[in-house]
Amino acid sequence: MKSSHPRARRWVLLLSAAAFLAAGRMPAQQSAPAAPARLFYARDFKGSEPPYFQVALTRDGNTEYREAVDDDLPVRFKLDENAIDAVFGLAEKLGFFNHPLDSPVKVAFMGAKTFRYENGAQKAEVKFNYSQDPNALALQDWFERMGESARYRIDLERAAKYDHLGVFKAVTALEAAMEGNRLVAPAQFLPMLDRVANNESYMHTARVRAAELADAIRAGNK
Repeated sequence: MKSSHPRARRWVLLLSAAAFLAAGRMPAQQSAPAAPARLFYARDFKGSEPPYFQVALTRDGNTEYREAVDDDLPVRFKLDENAIDAVFGLAEKLGFFNHPLDSPVKVAFMGAKTFRYENGAQKAEVKFNYSQDPNALALQDWFERMGESARYRIDLERAAKYDHLGVFKAVTALEAAMEGNRLVAPAQFLPMLDRVANNESYMHTARVRAAELADAIRAGNK
C-alpha cells in the first residue's frame, strides 16, 4: 500500500525536482570536430621519376607526400598560412573541380593527373592530361613543388644515412632548388641541415654548405 504521508510525498517531489535541475545543467554531448577541408593531387606517369606520386593537403596546412597509394610512411610537412591560402584560393577559382579541365587541344600524353576536393559531404574530382586553364596550371605547379620538396628531403635524408660522400651533392641540389623557387615549407629541412652542419663525420664542405643554407632558411622565415 502506497504511503500518503505528506512528508514522504514532499521528499519525492524535492528529489524529482533536484534530478530535473541537475539534468538541465548537464552539458550537451559534444560532437566530434569536423575534419578540415582537404585537397588531393596525384600524377601517374610511367617512365617518369617517380612514376607515381600523390600529395594531400588539409586546410590547416598538414601535408603528406606518398609514392604509392598504400605507402604507409609518407613524408609529412606543414605549409604556412600564405601558401595554404594560395593553394585553396586556386582550387576555389576552379570551382573546387566542378567542371572538366582537360584541354580540347590534342597534345602528347604527359601523365594522368587528378585533383580532388573533400569537405564533409562535399566531394569533387577531376582528371586531366593537360589543361590550358591558368588556375589549373598554377595549382598543379604548387603540388608539383610540394612533391619536389619531399623528394629533395628524401634524397638528403638517404645521403646523410647511407652515403656521406653524397651529402654535399644533396645539399647543393637543395640549395639550387631553393634559389629556383621550387621549395615549399623550407623549414622542414632544418633538422637534417643542422645535423649535417654539426656532425664532423661529414665532409667539411658539406657541413659549411648545410650551415649556410640553414641560416638562409631561418633568415627567410623571420
